[in-house]
Amino acid sequence: MVHRAREIQLKFRVNEEEKKFIDLKMKEANINNREAYLRKMAIDGSIIISNYNETKKLIFELNKIGTNINQIAHIANSNAEISKEEIIELKEMIKQIWQLQRSGLLEKHST
Repeated sequence: MVHRAREIQLKFRVNEEEKKFIDLKMKEANINNREAYLRKMAIDGSIIISNYNETKKLIFELNKIGTNINQIAHIANSNAEISKEEIIELKEMIKQIWQLQRSGLLEKHST
């Protein structure tokens, strides 16, 4: 009997679609040996866990700001005058957009 360096055998089942996807990924990785590919992915691969709660909050805040900006644009397009306070408010909203975007990016990179 041949002495193997890896004596423990692991088995798992896939459906036809999953097998085709694994074969495609193997081809992309330029790995022909399925056992080597699966071992490499099980050991070195990573699982991405997404939490969209912060993204949903960001989108909600951006939508509120966008609504306010649209209201100001509607006033401007109706040939009505826009007050200096409204322009300052608009600038503050744009500043908030940048702050929200930066905080979202910082949270993604710090985790």
